[in-house]
Amino acid sequence: MWLVILSFAAAITTAIWYVFDNGQYKLSTLCFILWGASIMVFVDHVMGYLEENGDFIEMTANATLLGIVLLIFALIIWEIALLWNDPKGKLKKALKH
Repeated sequence: MWLVILSFAAAITTAIWYVFDNGQYKLSTLCFILWGASIMVFVDHVMGYLEENGDFIEMTANATLLGIVLLIFALIIWEIALLWNDPKGKLKKALKH
Protein backbone atom coordinates (compact mmCIF):
# COMPACT_ATOMS: atom_id res chain seq x y z
CA MET A 1 0.00 0.00 0.00
CA TRP A 2 2.90 2.34 0.59
CA LEU A 3 3.83 2.11 -3.08
CA VAL A 4 0.31 3.21 -4.00
CA ILE A 5 0.27 6.08 -1.50
CA LEU A 6 3.67 7.47 -2.54
CA SER A 7 3.00 7.06 -6.27
CA PHE A 8 -0.40 8.74 -5.99
CA ALA A 9 1.11 11.64 -4.01
CA ALA A 10 3.92 11.95 -6.58
CA ALA A 11 1.46 12.04 -9.49
CA ILE A 12 -0.78 14.64 -7.81
CA THR A 13 2.19 16.80 -6.81
CA THR A 14 3.61 16.62 -10.33
CA ALA A 15 0.29 17.75 -11.81
CA ILE A 16 0.03 20.64 -9.36
CA TRP A 17 3.65 21.61 -10.04
CA TYR A 18 3.13 21.52 -13.81
CA VAL A 19 -0.07 23.57 -13.81
CA PHE A 20 0.30 26.05 -10.96
CA ASP A 21 3.87 26.39 -9.67
CA ASN A 22 6.00 29.34 -10.66
CA GLY A 23 9.05 28.03 -8.79
CA GLN A 24 8.41 30.01 -5.64
CA TYR A 25 7.37 27.08 -3.46
CA LYS A 26 9.88 24.55 -4.81
CA LEU A 27 7.24 21.96 -5.70
CA SER A 28 9.77 20.44 -8.08
CA THR A 29 11.80 19.44 -5.02
CA LEU A 30 8.76 17.70 -3.53
CA CYS A 31 8.15 15.96 -6.86
CA PHE A 32 11.71 14.64 -6.94
CA ILE A 33 11.49 13.44 -3.34
CA LEU A 34 8.20 11.62 -3.94
CA TRP A 35 9.17 10.12 -7.29
CA GLY A 36 12.54 9.01 -5.89
CA ALA A 37 10.82 7.35 -2.94
CA SER A 38 8.26 5.74 -5.27
CA ILE A 39 11.00 4.29 -7.47
CA MET A 40 12.87 2.94 -4.43
CA VAL A 41 9.69 1.33 -3.07
CA PHE A 42 8.87 -0.12 -6.49
CA VAL A 43 12.31 -1.73 -6.72
CA ASP A 44 11.89 -3.06 -3.17
CA HIS A 45 8.51 -4.57 -4.08
CA VAL A 46 9.86 -6.14 -7.27
CA MET A 47 12.82 -7.68 -5.45
CA GLY A 48 10.59 -8.97 -2.64
CA TYR A 49 8.14 -10.41 -5.15
CA LEU A 50 10.87 -12.16 -7.14
CA GLU A 51 12.74 -13.51 -4.12
CA GLU A 52 9.83 -14.50 -1.89
CA ASN A 53 6.97 -14.93 -4.40
CA GLY A 54 4.78 -12.89 -2.06
CA ASP A 55 2.18 -10.23 -2.68
CA PHE A 56 3.33 -7.34 -4.83
CA ILE A 57 1.03 -4.84 -3.09
CA GLU A 58 0.57 -5.42 0.61
CA MET A 59 -2.91 -4.34 1.73
CA THR A 60 -2.55 -4.24 5.51
CA ALA A 61 -2.98 -1.55 8.13
CA ASN A 62 0.78 -1.55 8.78
CA ALA A 63 1.55 -0.99 5.09
CA THR A 64 -0.96 1.86 4.96
CA LEU A 65 0.50 3.43 8.08
CA LEU A 66 4.01 3.11 6.65
CA GLY A 67 2.87 4.88 3.47
CA ILE A 68 1.37 7.74 5.48
CA VAL A 69 4.50 8.06 7.62
CA LEU A 70 6.71 8.13 4.51
CA LEU A 71 4.50 10.80 2.96
CA ILE A 72 4.66 12.91 6.12
CA PHE A 73 8.44 12.51 6.23
CA ALA A 74 8.71 13.62 2.57
CA LEU A 75 6.59 16.68 3.35
CA ILE A 76 8.80 17.53 6.34
CA ILE A 77 11.94 17.34 4.20
CA TRP A 78 10.28 19.57 1.58
CA GLU A 79 9.21 22.09 4.24
CA ILE A 80 12.75 22.23 5.60
CA ALA A 81 14.05 22.90 2.08
CA LEU A 82 11.35 25.54 1.62
CA LEU A 83 12.26 27.27 4.88
CA TRP A 84 15.92 27.11 3.97
CA ASN A 85 15.22 28.93 0.68
CA ASP A 86 12.70 31.30 2.35
CA PRO A 87 10.96 32.38 -0.89
CA LYS A 88 8.97 35.21 0.72
CA GLY A 89 11.76 36.38 3.02
CA LYS A 90 9.59 36.05 6.11
CA LEU A 91 12.13 34.03 8.05
CA LYS A 92 14.87 36.58 7.40
CA LYS A 93 12.60 39.40 8.55
CA ALA A 94 11.65 37.51 11.70
CA LEU A 95 15.29 36.82 12.56
CA LYS A 96 16.28 40.49 12.10
CA HIS A 97 13.84 41.69 14.76
